[in-house]
Formats: sequence, C-alpha cells, structure tokens
Amino acid sequence: MGLVDPDSEGPVLPTRNDDEEYRPFSRRVPEFKFWYSSTKGVLTALVMTFFSVFDIPVFWPILVVYFFALFFLTMKRQIKHMIKHKYVPWSMGKKSYDGATRHHPKSNK
Repeated sequence: MGLVDPDSEGPVLPTRNDDEEYRPFSRRVPEFKFWYSSTKGVLTALVMTFFSVFDIPVFWPILVVYFFALFFLTMKRQIKHMIKHKYVPWSMGKKSYDGATRHHPKSNK
C-alpha cells in the first residue's frame, strides 16, 4: 500500500470564473506585505532599544490615555457593528428560550 498525499483528497476549490456563483476572498493587505511590515516594525523597535537617545521618560498616565484612544479609534467600526446588531459579549441579560441548553447539542453533558 503506497503513501497518499492528504492534499490530493477532499474538497477542491471551484474552477469556474462565474462572478455570480463564486467570489474569491480578497484580503485588504496581502499576507507578504503584512509579514514584511510586521518584521520591519519589530526589528526597528529592537534596534531602538540599544540606543539611549530613544530612552525618553514618559508620564505613565499619558500612555494609558493614548492606549485607550488608539483602541477606541481602531475598534470604532466593530463597536458600531455590535451596537447596530445589539450584540452583547456576555451572557447576563440575554434573552433565553425554553428548552435551550448551555451545552453544545452534540455534547454528552
């Protein structure tokens, strides 16, 4: 019995070029550009730690305010989407229905 390549079996991607049936997933940033930029940023930060000219004293509450400002500016779209669809990330206060269980239907518990 010979070895079988697992990638050769299973579902296959669509090969038709019909716009109505299949729309490929397109990333906003290609993967290579993402990893290249991330690596550049990490290496730049690492090199800057070795030079004292970049060792600037900062009052820590300013960093906390800056963190929250950046967080809310970058998460604004997601937060608006959650508010629009009335999504609450915790289970307190959510409507529950009769017969609903907390466990997955296929689980044994």
